Amino acid sequence: MDSHLAALESLLQEMIRHARFDLILEVRKVDPNPGELEAPEFVVEFSGRDADLLLEKNAALLDAIEYVVLKAVRLEEDLFGKITFDCDGWRNLRTEELKLTARIAAERVLETGDPFTLNPMNPRERRIVHLALRGQPGVRTESRGAGPERQVMILPASPGQQPSPR
Repeated sequence: MDSHLAALESLLQEMIRHARFDLILEVRKVDPNPGELEAPEFVVEFSGRDADLLLEKNAALLDAIEYVVLKAVRLEEDLFGKITFDCDGWRNLRTEELKLTARIAAERVLETGDPFTLNPMNPRERRIVHLALRGQPGVRTESRGAGPERQVMILPASPGQQPSPR
């Protein structure tokens, strides 16, 4: 993993320099949090005057840079979850927002018995919702749709059925 991290940091420094971004990056090991499922081992944290550019449109540029750089350093896809890119703490804030949204939507499903469909999300965000409701009695989650239009549906659990993680 050390060689991947060194290559990743070098590539990112070159990208920042060539794009003339006013950004600082720090690669750090994350202390394990026993309460968090599948937390990353390393975070690439960006900060600086151009941080807002990375966070526009729900952090689309941050996500794109993360994907391209992880592919460019030839990190195996099963290790993608071990490294995450963040900017000014945005990922933590977004994760908490998604968990809260999932809980509120699940309460609505429990009260009304009607399914609730969330807005389209990327795979990472859908996974956060699925994991947030995995142990919630009375509801289950499913992903539906394709590509960028894929959504999480929160449905009443059938009797004897447990929510499935996806």
